[in-house]
Amino acid sequence: MKITKYEHACLLVEALDQKLIIDPGMFAESLPQDLKEVHAVVVTHIHSDHLDKERLQAIVVANPEVTVFAPQDVLDEIQEIEAKKELAETGVSHTAGSFALEFFGHDHAVIYEKVPCENVGVMVNKTLYYPGDSFTKPNGDKIPLLALPAGAPWMKVGEAMDFMKAVMPGSVFPTHNAVYSEAGAMFTDTWLSQQAMALGAEYKVLKPGDSIDIPVTTP
Repeated sequence: MKITKYEHACLLVEALDQKLIIDPGMFAESLPQDLKEVHAVVVTHIHSDHLDKERLQAIVVANPEVTVFAPQDVLDEIQEIEAKKELAETGVSHTAGSFALEFFGHDHAVIYEKVPCENVGVMVNKTLYYPGDSFTKPNGDKIPLLALPAGAPWMKVGEAMDFMKAVMPGSVFPTHNAVYSEAGAMFTDTWLSQQAMALGAEYKVLKPGDSIDIPVTTP
């Protein structure tokens, strides 16, 4: 399975010549909008850095059979987009082409005083876990590959380090990091890489368009 990171929180997952896109948001400028063989799109929550409706519409036009998985408030927001849609909710599993999807959690992390919206974390083929805008732990065994939120108004780097320790990934790369300057990212990556090393995990920084290949744990 191949995972390619685009700007901020957007990921492209490829398996058996099929594609899954996660969080095609407003910052994902280098994500090709004419990609073919996209079987599914996962939108973890409604915020524009994770959901750009024009970008999603372009993906649907290029892939009319695609299924969009998202929380209910996202599905309400994209009613005008003509695509197959499925509710992403905790404890419910789905299959889309080559992708087994499991969803975890319900709430976006608190920014100030209250939960701003719904949010789901997604596990792909029991191999890649991405929690969206939360530190929701998935159920089950050790995570082979973690896409770790590295910077946001709702978090500090120590919380990301604690989350890494809680889920014990085999490998980890930072995401949700468009909020950083080059200097800010350097400081954060230093702390996260040191934590990964202490846990025996591999830490890899991916620039937009960079990829990781990892064996699928369960087809």
